[in-house]
Amino acid sequence: MDRFDTMRLFVRIVERGSFAEAARDLQVPRPTATQAIQRLETHLGVRLLERTTRKVRPTLDGSLYHERCVRLIADLDEVESVFRSAKPKGPLRVDMQGTVARHYVLPALPGFLARFPEISLSLSEGDRMIDLITEGVDCVVRSGDMSDSSLIGRRIAVFDQVTLASPAYLERHGTPATPDDLDGHRMVAYAASTTGQPYPLDFRMDGEVREISLPYDIVVRGAEIYTASGLAGLGLIQVPRYRVEHQIAAGLLVPVLQVFPPAPMPVSVLYPRSRHLSVRVRVFIDWLADVFRTRSGDTA
Repeated sequence: MDRFDTMRLFVRIVERGSFAEAARDLQVPRPTATQAIQRLETHLGVRLLERTTRKVRPTLDGSLYHERCVRLIADLDEVESVFRSAKPKGPLRVDMQGTVARHYVLPALPGFLARFPEISLSLSEGDRMIDLITEGVDCVVRSGDMSDSSLIGRRIAVFDQVTLASPAYLERHGTPATPDDLDGHRMVAYAASTTGQPYPLDFRMDGEVREISLPYDIVVRGAEIYTASGLAGLGLIQVPRYRVEHQIAAGLLVPVLQVFPPAPMPVSVLYPRSRHLSVRVRVFIDWLADVFRTRSGDTA
C-alpha cells in the first residue's frame, strides 16, 4: 500500500473503530491492514491507535494525524477528480427506504452499474437515522423534513401525499368530509426515528398546514408496516401516493379528505459533514436526482 492508501485505511479505521470493518470496506485483507498501520506508526515514530478487545480508538497523536489525513485526502481527491479521465471506482455503501428502492432506484440501477462498472455498490434497507461514519455508510436516502439533521442534505424529489383508510375502517367509523369530522376516528401512529413520538396527521387548509393527533391502537416504525396497518383497518394513514396506487386501484385503500391533502413529502440524500464527498458518491447522488426527476416529474 502506498502512503495515501495507508492514510485512507487509517481514516476508515478511526471512523469504523475496527480494523476488520475498515479492511472489509476498502476490500483489503485484514493482515495487510494491520501490517500497513504498524509500518505507518513505525515511520512516524508515534502510536496512532489504542487497541482493545472491542474497539479501536485514536490516541491524541492519532486524532491530530486523522484530522490532517482527512484534509489531505480531500485535497487529493479534488485534484484527481479534475484531471483524471478514469471513471469512479471503489466501494459505495448506501442505505435507503425499501419502498423508495423498489419503486424508483432498483428498476434504474442496471443503467448506473453499466455506466460505472468499477463502483462496487452495497445497498441496505432502512428509514431510521443512523451514524453514517460509525456504520461505514457513505450516504442515505431519507423521506421527510431533515432540517434538524447534522448531515448535509440534497433534496432530490418531493412526493404528493394522500390520506387513506380501508373500506372496513370507513364502514365502522364513517367517511370524514373535513378534518373537523375526525372526532371519533383513529390513526395508525408512525413513530419519529429521532424522538420516538408519533407524527400527527396534517392537512392543508386555507393555505396553512393544520396538525391533528388522533387516538391510536398501534405505533409502528417503517413504511411497509405502516401501510399494512392501514390495509388492516387499524386507522387512517398518510403516505406518498406512489406507494399505494395499486391498493387504491384495487379498492383495498380509499382516499379521504382529498380537498385537504397532507403537505408534500421531500426526499433527500444525506451524507456526513465531516467526510469529503468522493467522486463515486457525487456521481451516485447526481444519478439519483436524475432518476427521480425522470420517473416522477418532481423537482428536486
